[in-house]
Amino acid sequence: MIDDTQMRLLALCALRIEAKSVDWSLLARCALNGQLDSLCEGFIPEDSAAARKALPLLRQALAESPLSQHFGRVEEELELAATVGAGLVTVLDADYPENLRNVADLPPFLFYRGALDHEADARSVAVVGTRQVSDIGLSRAKRASRELGEAGYCITSGLARGVDTAAHQTALHFGRRTIAVIGTGITRCYPKENHDLAEEIAERGVILSQFWPSRSPGRDTFPRRNHVTSAASLGTLVIEASGTSGAKMQARVAAEQGRHVLLLRSLVDNQPWARKMVDSGKATAVGAIEQMLEILATPVRSHEAPPQLQLLFDAG
Repeated sequence: MIDDTQMRLLALCALRIEAKSVDWSLLARCALNGQLDSLCEGFIPEDSAAARKALPLLRQALAESPLSQHFGRVEEELELAATVGAGLVTVLDADYPENLRNVADLPPFLFYRGALDHEADARSVAVVGTRQVSDIGLSRAKRASRELGEAGYCITSGLARGVDTAAHQTALHFGRRTIAVIGTGITRCYPKENHDLAEEIAERGVILSQFWPSRSPGRDTFPRRNHVTSAASLGTLVIEASGTSGAKMQARVAAEQGRHVLLLRSLVDNQPWARKMVDSGKATAVGAIEQMLEILATPVRSHEAPPQLQLLFDAG
């Protein structure tokens, strides 16, 4: 069961006009600032380009159908989540992941399988990279995940093939906590070959999804997943990634969110995009674990996402 405030927030996320929904991250920011009642009345207190764009959509949606008419959609999704034993946490709740609270592009809700751990999850490091990882890249991913886990960090990744899989498996093998942020609804597993891995993570860590439980994987879901993976972590460590890799995008987003961006020195030596990030001061080339730990010990900063990022949760 959810309470009235959670229901109203989720119903706002369910509003749609001509296949468009109100910017979800905008809804999350306003709700976090105690402005849920204003949203439900058709007002957006935030003064931003995203708010000005969303206001006509919000008012038209509420004029065409009362918010209560969307409670049924929310209940259907909650029932679907219950079939896999998933829980729900919203930006209104005390156990919402702490690291997500200080970014502009935060999701209004998360469905999860497993157990949230407020303290442990606040010490998360994302270990990510290409799906087509080389043998040496795989070895580096495993070593970094093992050493970061031994230092007390939770290993976060995206359950994808390659580096992500190695990071999760290594954390589990050494009895460390791991978080999988997935690019589908919580009722699904992608890729299917990682079903058993996902089940083990749900038993010993947690799986997070920022989407409705019914959501299937799509071209847009994985880039959005990367935003939450980086924001939920103190820093992102990229093991191996080409110029078209989603891990490259996550590194850029992490820098914009004020997170630490760590790029293996071997990656910087071989990829122009990585060298450019280091040269611009947006990332650090790292080698030994001692250097990584020194950087991660530095507090992250809160940082407003640029306007183009504020529509990333604008889909149901």
